[in-house]
Amino acid sequence: MKKMFEEFEKHLMEDEKPSIYFNKIISNESIFTEYPYTLLSCLVETDQSPEHHPEGNVWIHTMLVVDNAAKVKGLSENPRAFMWGALLHDLGKAPTTKIRKGKITSYDHDTVGADLCRKFLGTFTEEEEFIKRVTALVRWHMQTLFVMKDLPFGDVKGMAQEISIKEIALLSECDRLGRGELSKSKIKEEKENIKAFIRKCEEYLESSK
Repeated sequence: MKKMFEEFEKHLMEDEKPSIYFNKIISNESIFTEYPYTLLSCLVETDQSPEHHPEGNVWIHTMLVVDNAAKVKGLSENPRAFMWGALLHDLGKAPTTKIRKGKITSYDHDTVGADLCRKFLGTFTEEEEFIKRVTALVRWHMQTLFVMKDLPFGDVKGMAQEISIKEIALLSECDRLGRGELSKSKIKEEKENIKAFIRKCEEYLESSK
């Protein structure tokens, strides 16, 4: 089981498009019927809101995010943690996805996902700092939405205590662009939103000193 974890990391760190490897093994490897790999395989069966995620289920979305992350991992403070964060960022969607008033929702998938991420990585490694960094990426990856929309779930101070704003922004950009074919104008809009998120967070932290 540990060998597969090491193979995952090799492809996350070395492949131009890690999705090619992951899509190939997700349906062929019996290991995906064993815990904790089931936390990934169940994403294939987890639907998303067609309005916000026209690309399809959580696994399809995750693969798009991982490929986006592979393109920019060189900008990360910690590329290894960043790539694992991209792969595990939506683990919490499987247990939290429900249909409410005819709509597919996944409330609290960030906090639930952080706990699952910690357990997943803890099965394979005792590198506490590494686990902490990846878990923080998963825990705070929704803050771009929460902060920009001034939602009560936004917590810039709490986020900044665990992970740098720019790391969350980098993952969030990969996440928001991982929604299938986007127009050039939409891509530009998302990138501008990320820049605005960084500015807003920095201004808040400066004013709260």
